[in-house]
Amino acid sequence: MKTDEVPQDPSLTHAGQRKLFYAVDEQGDYTEVQSLGWDVESYATLAAVEVLNQQRDDAWERAKAGLTAPLEYHMYRRRMDRASFASATGFWRWRTSRHFKPAVFARLPDTILNRYAEVLGMSVEGLRSLPAAPDA
Repeated sequence: MKTDEVPQDPSLTHAGQRKLFYAVDEQGDYTEVQSLGWDVESYATLAAVEVLNQQRDDAWERAKAGLTAPLEYHMYRRRMDRASFASATGFWRWRTSRHFKPAVFARLPDTILNRYAEVLGMSVEGLRSLPAAPDA
């Protein structure tokens, strides 16, 4: 991409910040160019956030109905999926999925709850509860 082709679309996702791109100048050398944003990137980011928010809201509804543990809701609230959550905790994916079962979650020892709480950046008490609304 040439320096004059770097997109300069005002972006909602950049919150007024500029993003650094590398582009080719007139001499054929790579140089740094600041960008206000790119409409395509903004659209993709907003669509991804919408999917993550829907997953969070669905998990909140299931947890409120007792169909899953609050752990699943908190995972989605932190914008993690099952694979990244398992990787961050150091547990196998099947094991974290098993811990989403309310009966299994209720029996988890403090050592495992502490690891989940640390990864999610919250207290163990917060991990066991749900907020009044999914986006609270």
